[in-house]
Amino acid sequence: MTGYVMPQRLPENGAPFLSSWSGGKDSCLAFHLAAQAGRPAALLTMFGGDGARSRSHGLRPELLQAQANALGLPLHTGRAGWEDYEAVFLEELSKLRGAGVATAVFGDIDLEPHREWEEKVCGASGIACCLPLWKEPRRALLEQFLGLGYRAIIVAAKEGRLDPSVLGRDLDAAAIAEIEAQGCDACGEEGEYHTLVVDGPLFRAPIRVKPGERSLHSGYWFLDLALG
Repeated sequence: MTGYVMPQRLPENGAPFLSSWSGGKDSCLAFHLAAQAGRPAALLTMFGGDGARSRSHGLRPELLQAQANALGLPLHTGRAGWEDYEAVFLEELSKLRGAGVATAVFGDIDLEPHREWEEKVCGASGIACCLPLWKEPRRALLEQFLGLGYRAIIVAAKEGRLDPSVLGRDLDAAAIAEIEAQGCDACGEEGEYHTLVVDGPLFRAPIRVKPGERSLHSGYWFLDLALG
């Protein structure tokens, strides 16, 4: 791509940043790496129009709030359908920019349309776009996440790609081997599965959860987790 510039890897030293927060492993690892340079200021999560579930991972609001509490940060949220998602996201970025946030951190690894959209909305909001995981080897990032001591539970599995029996399992060596045996990317970058992070080195305390029902919608099997 002519004129392409690699996205910013880390926030400027000490600069306040927001984390675009899905609740899963990739946004968590990006947050962890960004926190080594910048100053965490907020988490930003998008929910469906009714606010009942997060848009990306289908998580209850109280789970995202528990993560924010464990990280000692405020949770900012937006509610939107896909048709007004960008407008609402831009509105939330502008609010945080007005509160002094200088950088937005995202957990994407190598999907170009995601990077392009993130750089577009950040540019429109006057915020620097930071992608700490960008173009790093997927498997190496997964190993780094686990090596740091984070714990994540599989909460969604793509229909036709990954057997829903993986729901509720810890993302560990055995689960990763099973995911790969089913022909899926271990890191799930193609959307094969999603996770909820429940513990790690930056968490003040583990998040206790209890499993509920499994349901199929929008091409994914979801496990309904609640605070335990």
